[in-house]
Amino acid sequence: MRKNSPRVSIQTEDFDLGAETLALRAQDGGIGAVVAFVGTVRDASHGQSVSAMELEHYPGMTEAAIEAMIDAAFARFDLRAARVIHRVGALAACDQIVLVLAASAHRGQAFQACEFLMDYLKTQAPFWKKETTPEGAHWVDARDSDDAALARWGLASNNAGV
Repeated sequence: MRKNSPRVSIQTEDFDLGAETLALRAQDGGIGAVVAFVGTVRDASHGQSVSAMELEHYPGMTEAAIEAMIDAAFARFDLRAARVIHRVGALAACDQIVLVLAASAHRGQAFQACEFLMDYLKTQAPFWKKETTPEGAHWVDARDSDDAALARWGLASNNAGV
């Protein structure tokens, strides 16, 4: 990430947590806390081993949806900066898949914003995931637990009910 880089990046290549954090901090001397969430491809799901995951997205729509999520986070929390990187394409088990950075003057706002962004991202971003298991490949369904996490913020989603 370079200074003044976009807040959202959808990419096939891996990301460097340290470099992304340093670049975010370099944008604003008033940042006192940066909270990071790094999600990885699990090697098991619902009792089955997972060897790979493929992620698809709708270019343009995905970035716009995540930008709107970041705007919502700025409206709710006292943020100074935020960044979301989400990988697409073929990924192996244990690969990094998503990075959410939230920066504020104080840690409490950064922690809450990071959790809010991740909950929002899991339910509202237009991504489609296909897991490869010993029984073959299958699309991953939305989960009720993700909808419940979003509901904690007063937001509704019925993705799992579809």
